[in-house]
Amino acid sequence: MAMIAVKDVVFFELYRDFFDLYLPKQRGCSPHTRKAYKTAMDDLLDFIKAEKNIQFADITFATIDSAMLTAFLDSIEEGGCSIATRNHRLASIRAFYKYAAKVEPLAVAYRAEIMKVPIKKSNKVEVVRYMTMGEVKSVLDQPDPTTKLGLRNQFILLMFYDTGARISEIRRIKVRDVKLGKQPTVKLFGKGRKERIVPIAEKTAEHFINYLSVFHPGAAQYSENYLFYVEHQGRKDPIGETTVRDMMKKYCAAARGKGDEAPDRIYPHLWRHSRSMHLYQHGMDLTLLSQWLDHANLETTLIYAHADTEHKRKAIEAAVPDDSPMKQFADPARFYIDDDEQLRRLYGLR
Repeated sequence: MAMIAVKDVVFFELYRDFFDLYLPKQRGCSPHTRKAYKTAMDDLLDFIKAEKNIQFADITFATIDSAMLTAFLDSIEEGGCSIATRNHRLASIRAFYKYAAKVEPLAVAYRAEIMKVPIKKSNKVEVVRYMTMGEVKSVLDQPDPTTKLGLRNQFILLMFYDTGARISEIRRIKVRDVKLGKQPTVKLFGKGRKERIVPIAEKTAEHFINYLSVFHPGAAQYSENYLFYVEHQGRKDPIGETTVRDMMKKYCAAARGKGDEAPDRIYPHLWRHSRSMHLYQHGMDLTLLSQWLDHANLETTLIYAHADTEHKRKAIEAAVPDDSPMKQFADPARFYIDDDEQLRRLYGLR
């Protein structure tokens, strides 16, 4: 079969290497993350082909300028997607151009053109979902630790909550990464392979010791084995995302079936949001929380401040009836966060 001639070979080679080599092997991105990035780039190319009548083979770096990218992003919003989705698509496309500029010097100018398109600011405040302490306890109580599987699953859930780790970080933990002692810690490998060490509670450390005796008997302190694993053809591979997600759903449904407190929907990141909210509500500074979560920007961490103030606002509205004389003194509007002002304080500009 004859090869299809493309106008810009470098563009398509970098496109292929970004998804086949860079994201999975160099950055260690999860399949979920890779799929999100690829959706953004594929949708962009589909838009160019459909709306601008340019065939795939004729697309070049020069084809995609700031005007083209803006038109694509506008079409996303017009199609019913949120500003958050628009911004996520833009971030994914920027990631490709950042990689391209590192590998191919000629792509530096094209990346600069893409960076002209700004992240769109939304007046709508993102309200993050999180579990109450009662819901957390209810789900944690579902596994039966007297069984081997129950012991593992309860420890996994506890690690999700105690560390606030992403699912990719939980799956990467090796036995050597957990350090016991006066202050137990675990080393996590975040986005871009960035390392951070977070403390774990004594109760979690106790669970770790019990878990180790069953799943890693006699393991050396510096064992390279994955902490949570599945055995496959004699290998111990990291536990799968689907296995973890299905396990969480099962225990959440079990809690609801007993009439216990439980969230409507559960997933790995909900534990991260829940732990972050509980720490914030108990007085952890947003700057410290941002570092603990491995957020690249303090702006990302502001969602917890928004969620907390929204909770307070609703509590005030629910507590004061409309016909109450106290209604005039209840001012839910004062529970509002000015992002610009908050960020000035966090960065020491106030």
